This record gives sequence, structure tokens and C-alpha cells, in this order.
Amino acid sequence: MRVRLSVNPETLNPVSYSDAGALQIINLLFQSLLSADLADDKIKPFLAADLPQVERQDSVSLFTYEIREEATWTDGSPVTAADVAFTLKVLKAPLINNESIRPQLQFIQDIKIDPANPKRFTLVCEGYSPEMVLLTGDFFILPAYLLDPDALLQPIEVAALNGSLSELENNENLKAFAEKFNSPEYGHSTTMLQGSGGYLLEEWASGQYLTLKRKSDWWGNDIPQAQHLTANPERISFQVIPDNANALLALKSREIDVLENIEAAEFDKILNDESFKEDYALYSPETYEFVYAGLNTRSPKFSDKHTRQAVAHLIDVNSVIQVSQLNYATPTVGPIPPSIKEYYNTSLEPQSFNAEKVANLLKAAGWQKEQDGWYKSINGKREKLTVDVNYKAGSKTFEPAAIIFQQRAAEVGIPVQLQGMENSLLSSKLRAHEYEMFFRSLSGNPFVINFQPLLHTSFANLGGMNVTGFGTPESDSVLDGINAVESPEEKARLLKRLQEILYDEAAFISMFYLKDRLAVHRRFDNVKVSGLKPNYDVSAFTLQK
Repeated sequence: MRVRLSVNPETLNPVSYSDAGALQIINLLFQSLLSADLADDKIKPFLAADLPQVERQDSVSLFTYEIREEATWTDGSPVTAADVAFTLKVLKAPLINNESIRPQLQFIQDIKIDPANPKRFTLVCEGYSPEMVLLTGDFFILPAYLLDPDALLQPIEVAALNGSLSELENNENLKAFAEKFNSPEYGHSTTMLQGSGGYLLEEWASGQYLTLKRKSDWWGNDIPQAQHLTANPERISFQVIPDNANALLALKSREIDVLENIEAAEFDKILNDESFKEDYALYSPETYEFVYAGLNTRSPKFSDKHTRQAVAHLIDVNSVIQVSQLNYATPTVGPIPPSIKEYYNTSLEPQSFNAEKVANLLKAAGWQKEQDGWYKSINGKREKLTVDVNYKAGSKTFEPAAIIFQQRAAEVGIPVQLQGMENSLLSSKLRAHEYEMFFRSLSGNPFVINFQPLLHTSFANLGGMNVTGFGTPESDSVLDGINAVESPEEKARLLKRLQEILYDEAAFISMFYLKDRLAVHRRFDNVKVSGLKPNYDVSAFTLQK
């Protein structure tokens, strides 16, 4: 199998990786207790023999797992609960480069290993939410025998890794382990990057290619009740091709077998190329990535929701989809995909440009139309309504969205200043609240729906993820309820209500969900095309008979 990578991974360290390409490769080397089967986008047991047993107590929840009897490491030794305990130490301890995952596992307080069964264990978790069923199993399990042969972390208890960890920062064993584990060499090592998955990293020519080789006697083969465990291709070659045009040329030259995220205009061309379609099948699955606009509610100009609603009606979603995506996108009324029908609020209409509504809403907010624009007295000072819009420079999605917004705003007499910038600068400005409006995208999944960091007022401080400052007592209550409710019907009610509040407050303005554009060579069968990244499961591919 020959697959294109758009970026040479910085590291394949299963704790500190930073890009989607690295994650795709790590998924072939290591496994989680639970993961998604891209055949049906459902969570299934991978390293675990089954979904966890759950017992709720007063202030804690107990999640009991058992690792598959067949599961082994590369050296043939069994995967055990001790490896899970070791992994939790790596993910929760200080000094280790685990900053991106550590907050996600703070709720796991301890692990209890069954003395009668080394493959059975219970995770002791703070509180309870339905999402914990996935979160307790959604991290790569690491081999203690390989990564910690001197048992440096063995004396440290998982229960000691909660709260303040300042004392552990001087632990000599931890410092010695962290130095080795954090090293760039580890994240590139063919001898250390060995997990319970079906593949080994055979070769890595940085900036050129990475080759994975199938294990000859992988334990996951031929488990009748786990057909989602696959390692079919003998070798998988990830070709590093940063430039999209060169990647498409390699596809047309039959030099790669799989290419995703094909530019919309090029995808339309190959859709009409009959000779190309003889060799390649084309897919455009709905993804879980959506584009949205944000307004700074802390700005006096945008503190009134009628003004924000007026701005929302300047966003011409259909035109943006047509221009930037060539219609490979689906309008949405909120941060819930329209494909999740039980949670999507069909009583609302996606945002569209409406000059009359804009004018009426501005008047309701106290703005008055004059010859050269809209004016209002704010804090005793006469202010003109202008909008500064930030977005990632060079983006073929955000830049057209910003330009179309500028054009529609001009039609109703609102000057708009556009500023494209490097993504890290944009992030810092948003978290410092130094902006008026922005366009961005977010990726999610259908399993964990937790909008608290983005929308709860407790995350609206400087540096917090709620950069718009959105939030009302009701929205906070709804967000808390979404995370705690167990009834699917009640969860649906709360999510639909959240969409109504977001729509009405118009600070976090959802626009559309993207579709991927994917080509796969027809000599392969068992192609699991999905809305989940990377939108296909390369390990499942089989050769056509």
C-alpha cells in the first residue's frame, strides 16, 4: 500500500505526537483499549476483551476492563494490567511531554489490578459522565518491558499523580525516565516504537517516506468475534508529499494508492475523467470538521446580541460553500453534524445573507444609518460600526469566507477590515481577547460531545478556550447537563436547546461541515470509508481477487 502523507511527522511518540499523519501511523503500531471501527463508526473493544463494566458509587465511578487473552507485545509477552498502570503513570506524571493528553485523564484517580487475573483491572474515576466509557479506554497502551526495563516508574503509584505534583519533579527515577522518553531519538526509533498493533516501523527516511511491515504472527489475526482487528497489507509505505499539486500528480501517475483531502476543483475534474475512474474509486464522506465564525462579546460593539445577530446574517453560508468548497460541504445550524439526526436541531435554518434583517436588527440594537455608515453612542462616545476579521492566512476556506463577508457587509454600509495571519499568532490573539471577529474550523467525533471548554463561562478567562466570551446561566446549565445526562432522549433535548441558544446569542456562529474527497485504487477491497479521520482504515484493505 502506498499512502500520501502531507507532513513529515515530527515524532511518532504515542504520547506527544502533534499531527494527524503521525496519529494514523501510531494507530498501526499501538492500540487503545477501545477505538472506532471505521466500517460503521462505532466504538468497539480493541485491546480490551469487551466494553467496560461500570459501577457508580457516591463520588467515584469504577470502570472494569479485561485485556484480550490473545494480546501480546512484539516479543511475545502478554499485555497486562501492569502495562495499563505504567501507561497511566506516563500520561499523568510531571516532567514528561504529556501536556496535550494529561488534562483529558485527570478524572482517572487510580487503578486496581485484580490479584487473581493480571489482565483484569479497575479504573477508579472521579465523578461520572457517559463519555467516560470511551475516555477510560481511548489512549495508547505502552509496553512497560520495553520502555522502562529498569522499572524506574514502578515505585510511583498512579494514585500519587493527582493534585499538586511539585514534589515528584525532584524524583530522580522520574527525571531519568523522562529524559529518555522525551528525547527526539525515542520518537524516531524502530526498536522502541513497538506496540501491540499489527505493524512494525521498518524504515523512516525523514522527509521522504516511512515504511511499516506487518508482524508475521500478529495476535489479532483470526479472532472470530473481532473482525475489526486487521493488519492485512504486508507493507504500508507512507510517502511524504507536502505539495497538493505534486500529490495529485503522483496519484494520476499511479504512484500512490490512496489520496485524501483532494482539492475540490481537482476532485471535480477527476470525477469526469473516465480513464482515471477505471483505476480509482472516488468518495466524499461527511466529516466531523466544521467551519464557524466567532465574535468577541467583550467588545462594546458586539455586547448586544441584536448586533451579533445582524453580523450573523451577513455570513452568506451557501456562497462560501460554493466558492471555497465547490459544494463539498453541508450547512449546519450548530456544532452538531446534520448527519447525527437524533441530536441535530431541524427547527432552525442555517445562516444566510439577508440585508433587510441586518438593517432591522441593527436598528433594534440602537444603531442609526447615516450617509457613510451605521453609528451608535457607546459609553457616551459616538462609534461607527466596523468589523475587523482575522483568519489563517492563505486558507482556501477562511479567506474566501472573509472576502464574501466583506462584500456582503459593504452592501449594507458596514466597512470590514480583513487580516490574514499565521495560525499560532491567531490563536494567541484569540486567547488574549485581542480581536473582533474570526473564521476557524473545529474537528470532533460522534462519541464525545463536550462543548464545555469552548462555550462554558468557566473557560472564558484570559487564555481559556472560550475565546468569544459566550455564556449565560442557562447555557452553562445546559452544558453541565449534557455532560452528566445518561438518557439519550434528555441528551438530545439539551443539545437541541444548546443549538437554539447559540443561534440566538450569535457569538459562536456555526456555518458548515466539510466533506472529504478521497481516491482509492480499485485493486483494493474492504475499503472502510468514514467521516472519521483519516477517513479510511488502511489496515483493513485487501487485494481484489
